[in-house]
Amino acid sequence: MSSNLATKLRVGTKKAHTMAENVGFVKCFLKGVVEKNSYRKLVANFYFIYSAMEEEMEKLRQHPIVSRINFPQLNRKHTLEQDLVYYYGGNWREQIKLSPAGEAYVQRIREISQKEPELLVAHSYTRYLGDLSGGQILKNIAQTAMNLSDGQGTAFYEFDEIPDEKAFKVKYRQALDELPVDDTTGDRIVDEANAAFGMNMKMFQELEGNLIKAIGVMLYNSLTRRRTRGSTELATAE
Repeated sequence: MSSNLATKLRVGTKKAHTMAENVGFVKCFLKGVVEKNSYRKLVANFYFIYSAMEEEMEKLRQHPIVSRINFPQLNRKHTLEQDLVYYYGGNWREQIKLSPAGEAYVQRIREISQKEPELLVAHSYTRYLGDLSGGQILKNIAQTAMNLSDGQGTAFYEFDEIPDEKAFKVKYRQALDELPVDDTTGDRIVDEANAAFGMNMKMFQELEGNLIKAIGVMLYNSLTRRRTRGSTELATAE
């Protein structure tokens, strides 16, 4: 049985995908403007979100639909824990908390797991396929922007159990197409994927204020240093 769900999701979420990429925080990130405190808050949110998604998918490992796209090698909870140790230290569990948008995201995952578990397909697709597709690019940007050593703070982007990411994406899309879903269910999954993009956008928008503030402080400090240096040079000249 082929539902063409992979194509439906790709085409049906194209607009939402573009909108998410045009949120200020993401545009700054893609241009190499990454502020460590804002980024670690995003990592903390992701930890709660992926933990919820992976816990719910594991509960549904016998479900006729969800079980078919449950690939343990995609799981990100452990890699996010590694990154949180780097950014917050060993007591990271006492320091991190969900933002309001992150909390709404987690609640949605828990809710559909109980009421409409097939919609978890949308969240798996939105998160994991995006991680596989742009992960290495984002990793390189993060390393350069935050001056990270290789392997520090970027475990999230490493899929050690997937040697060929391109081949795995083909496998994943094939699994989507083989899901036993009718057109109505497929449309609901696409709608949920668009909602997932919207939830991601709200998280990014929350972080924009922190990022703008941090950039402002950096610019102010830079200008202050220049003025101080200029005054010193002037005094020396006199």
